Amino acid sequence: MLVSREVRPGAAPVEIFEDVIVIKDLEVWCHVGVTNEERSQRQKLLVTMEMTRDLSMAARTDQLVHSIDYQRVCEKVKQLVLEKSWRLIEAMTGDIIQSLHSNFRFSNVSVEIRKFALPDTAYVAIHMSRQRP
Repeated sequence: MLVSREVRPGAAPVEIFEDVIVIKDLEVWCHVGVTNEERSQRQKLLVTMEMTRDLSMAARTDQLVHSIDYQRVCEKVKQLVLEKSWRLIEAMTGDIIQSLHSNFRFSNVSVEIRKFALPDTAYVAIHMSRQRP
């Protein structure tokens, strides 16, 4: 996705691209809920992550070192949800974002968590986006 064109005086325009890696609907089972009763059993949630990073070198070299290892991302998220419990999926989303920022290189990350807890709804979701500090 072309984000902008940078023009320096006397230089050719430089195109700046944002590339996005998407991991959609990672299934996790975790303890989350406002009440103790709700947190007593693991619940299925779906986690979608979008990580923005320049992937032009990965496209040229076909080397994982120039990208983000999707399997490691999924493993880190699954490890986190096994180790903790939360009252709110907002807090869970924030912790996932913090873990991703600590373990992977990208400029921006968005995380959406879907929870299937309310009757008469398909799901409730929280979507957060954060840029690297």
